[in-house]
Amino acid sequence: PYYGAASIAGYIDDYIFDGIYVLMGEDGTVITRDGRPVLQYVWGRFWVNNHAHILNGKENYSQEYIYLLLKRTNVKNLVTGAVQPKINQGNMNSIDIIKPNKEILEEFNKIIQPIFENIRKNTDEGKTLTKLRDTLLPKLMSGEIKV
Repeated sequence: PYYGAASIAGYIDDYIFDGIYVLMGEDGTVITRDGRPVLQYVWGRFWVNNHAHILNGKENYSQEYIYLLLKRTNVKNLVTGAVQPKINQGNMNSIDIIKPNKEILEEFNKIIQPIFENIRKNTDEGKTLTKLRDTLLPKLMSGEIKV
């Protein structure tokens, strides 16, 4: 997948990232109607264009923690640009966040990471099943394959 500020913009035969990341819209589509940042929780191999910030947690700050924290953060006051909305890196880095102590963060990660692991697994399985359906259905409809 080739990601833009708000969604997959297309597909290419190469990748620059492999893992779990949070993407935050940098310019174009950067905030929701209620002032929250446009976020994408992505995993696997992918490419990102220059319209999204790529976020990766340090120490015990998991991508899931960053994603959920930002999902509830109003960033409307950080948006600049008269013609095209933009959240530049300086403004993004100025977001005040809650920093729990190490023990609380570890407990949070123990609870939330298995949930997100299931989300990734179920999403990947859904994509596989969709491809299978899209391959088999035309063959069933045409009579090429009989049940």
